[in-house]
Amino acid sequence: MKLNVIYSLSTLPFFKKNPNGSFEMDKFELYTAALSSLTRKSKQEISPKDGLCSSDGRILTSGNTTIMHCDKRGAEYLRAKGVSDLWDEVLEDIPDDLEGINPLMFWAAGKLFALKNTKAPVLMLDTDFIAWQLPELGSSIVAAHREPLFEKTYPDVSRFQMNDSYTFNDKLDYTVQPLNTAFLYMNDDEFKDYYVEQSLDFMKSALPCDDYLTYMVYAEQRLLALLAAYKNIDVKTILCYEQLRLPQKRYTHTWGAKQVMRDNPSEEERFCEKCRNRIRKDFPKYEYIIDIIG
Repeated sequence: MKLNVIYSLSTLPFFKKNPNGSFEMDKFELYTAALSSLTRKSKQEISPKDGLCSSDGRILTSGNTTIMHCDKRGAEYLRAKGVSDLWDEVLEDIPDDLEGINPLMFWAAGKLFALKNTKAPVLMLDTDFIAWQLPELGSSIVAAHREPLFEKTYPDVSRFQMNDSYTFNDKLDYTVQPLNTAFLYMNDDEFKDYYVEQSLDFMKSALPCDDYLTYMVYAEQRLLALLAAYKNIDVKTILCYEQLRLPQKRYTHTWGAKQVMRDNPSEEERFCEKCRNRIRKDFPKYEYIIDIIG
C-alpha cells in the first residue's frame, strides 16, 4: 500500500501581515521540514492492519510519496531557495486567496486544502514535526495527541461570532477532547472529505475578530474530534499530552521551542547543528541542502 505523505505551505498569512515583506522560512524550520520529508521518503514500510507482512510482522509498502502543497508564492519560494527536491512533488494547489478565508484568523487553512486535494490513505505532517518511526496505522484516524479542554483555548461554542447562515450541530458531544493535527493519518476518504468540508465551512462563516487562536484550533483540531465521535470513527493518538515534555526518540516536534530559538540565536544554532549532523549521517545524498539552508 502506497502512503501519501503531505505537507503544506500557505504564504497568505505572512503577506497579510507584511504586504511589502519578503517571505522566508526560519532556518530551523527548513531543517525540520527537510528531515521530516527525507525520513518519510526513505522509509519503505508502514504498519497498518492490511498489506503484505514482512518476517517481523511489519507491512511492506511500495514506498511513500512526499508532496508539498503550496500556493503560488510558496512554490516559487521553495524553488528559488533550491530545496524543492526535498519532496517528490511540489504542487501549487492551495488557493492564493484561501477562497476568501481570513488568513490571520485561520493561518493553517492551507492544511485543509492540502488534505482536500489528497486521496486517502494520507499522512499529513506539519513542517515542524519529524516522525523518525511510524506508529501502527491501523485506525481510521491517527493523530498526534488529545488536548485538554482549557476554556481559554477551547471556549464554549456560544462564544463564536458566525454569520447568520451558520448553525452549530447540537448532536455533537462537546466534551470530546480535541485532536492535535501536527501528525494526522486518515484512511477514509468519505470522512476526510466530510471533515474538510465542515472545517472550511466554519472558517468561511466566522465573522472577523482578533481572537485568532480559539477559532483556528476549533476549525482544525476540535472539529476533527467532534466529527469523528459523531460518526463513530476509530481514533488513536501517538503521544500523551501529559508526557509531551518527557524524552522519547520516535518524534520531534519543535512547536514549543520555536520562539525560544527565534529569541536565542545560540539555541537555534545548537538545534540546527544537530540537524546538519543527522543529514550528513542519514542522508548524505542531500548534504548540499546544508549549504543552502546555512
